Amino acid sequence: MQIGWREWVELPELGIPGIKAKIDTGARTSALHAFRVEEFEEQGQRRVRFRIHPLQHRTDVECECIADIIDSRVVSDSGGHREQRPVIRTRIKLGSHEWTAEITLTNREDMLFRMLLGRTAIVEGGWVINPAGCYLGAPSLRRRYPHRERHKRNRGSP
Repeated sequence: MQIGWREWVELPELGIPGIKAKIDTGARTSALHAFRVEEFEEQGQRRVRFRIHPLQHRTDVECECIADIIDSRVVSDSGGHREQRPVIRTRIKLGSHEWTAEITLTNREDMLFRMLLGRTAIVEGGWVINPAGCYLGAPSLRRRYPHRERHKRNRGSP
């Protein structure tokens, strides 16, 4: 199954109906934008509550999520900065295909993509990447969440 260099994915267990993800073979683990991250214990299980802005350039759309923490890892970002991050395991849906993957939580507010789909999740999902393609796996989600053009072309007089 083929995906492009960016895709719309759903995270149904977290209540996220769509989030644009960059396909990143340089990242081993997937990463999800999270802020107001609060770890807590419930019935002996470590859990995390966090908020997310699933749509880039939109802070008015916000989801609150809760998930079990399966691990805590030190992760190095592309700039070499090391950060301790909680790790969750959740379902990812891309088109009609659904699988489970590990995802680290970090603040990606200043990043273009709210989610990175790392190589472990790509392999677990059985995907082949077409680096020239975009939104090959779930074109219907792109229609559900149309992006706003940041730089509109001049089409003549106003």
